[in-house]
Amino acid sequence: MPKLNPFHYPKRRIFRYGLAILGVAIVTGLLAPFRLEINSTTVSLALLLVVLFAASLWGSGPALVASVVAVLAFNFFFLPPFGTLTIIDPQNWIALAAFLITAITAGQLSARANRRAEEAEKGRVEIERLYGELQAAFVKASHAEALRQSEKLKSALLDAVSHDIRTPLTSIKASVTTLLDEARVSTTGELRVPLDANSRREMLEVIDEESDRLNRFIEGLIELARIEAGQLQLRRRWGSMEEIIGMALERAETLTRNHLIELDLQQELPIARVDPRAVAEVVYTLIDNAAKYSPPQTHIWIEASPVTDRVIKISVTDEGQGIAEDLRERVFDKFFRAIQNGDMSSSQSQTGSGMGLAIARGIVEAHGGAIWIEPGPGNNGTRVSFTLPIGDEDENSS
Repeated sequence: MPKLNPFHYPKRRIFRYGLAILGVAIVTGLLAPFRLEINSTTVSLALLLVVLFAASLWGSGPALVASVVAVLAFNFFFLPPFGTLTIIDPQNWIALAAFLITAITAGQLSARANRRAEEAEKGRVEIERLYGELQAAFVKASHAEALRQSEKLKSALLDAVSHDIRTPLTSIKASVTTLLDEARVSTTGELRVPLDANSRREMLEVIDEESDRLNRFIEGLIELARIEAGQLQLRRRWGSMEEIIGMALERAETLTRNHLIELDLQQELPIARVDPRAVAEVVYTLIDNAAKYSPPQTHIWIEASPVTDRVIKISVTDEGQGIAEDLRERVFDKFFRAIQNGDMSSSQSQTGSGMGLAIARGIVEAHGGAIWIEPGPGNNGTRVSFTLPIGDEDENSS
């Protein structure tokens, strides 16, 4: 590491003072031969410029020295009697004093402005440095958060896959194995009790139901991937909300046979320009959840009414345990299941992939609507509501 010269900075300061004096000397030398032809105002302005340059380039000290030297040079070379520091005319005293005050004041102001500019530049550099550090810290934190969310999603996905794929596969495998074993001829000569027709039918129904369950899970994954990629294609057309809700109820008939369905559809509901299949999927998902997470023989209310002449609202309400306020937004996250007090507020066997509400929100938002959760009447149960824009009469179906 090179050693610092203790005389380096004093020499630099002396050099600046010398340049300030040299500037006054150069201007004086250039103007002195013409002192009879030029007036004192021109000379004073020229010398004042030197003072201003000294203040801007080297600071207040060299500017102050330049002011004093300029006053002396102005008096000696340009105010009669020339060649002396004597002043005869009282007006020249006033001119000299005015020049001195102006030079010192202008020099100090210029130096101060220069210092402020340097301080501002240092502040800007410091702010940029702090901003760069903050940005780097933010990027690092964002990366860490992204990794954390990725690990969380991976864990949820593995849990969903292990439960919602392995479970139906296990049932299918067990049923198929039993049927195959019954069909094989025993090689050991052991007597086998053959399956009766009802047993075979039950196993075939298990295979059929679990295959459908597996298929729905895979379709849900594909649908969710399309939504997140912004590739959900809506086939909008003008349709009746009564028919759409009827489609969902018909599909959910086996799910709701142990519940009491109450319909409250406002008369003469306006038709809406939506994708009927997609909206029916949303209503079905809400009915499915209401049936799963509320006790048997309880009510499920399905309501539909216009909010304004441009928006229609559909709600599904159950009499289950309800969802805690801090979980009402999270249940729309993929693979999230809200479990309270160790159960799912129902005596039924609760299963689910945690994708239904995430897909429902994607469909509703793709239509330009909104979906949310709130408590049911009397703060009991859960009400899930969503809104859809009705659409314009001049819109063409896609």
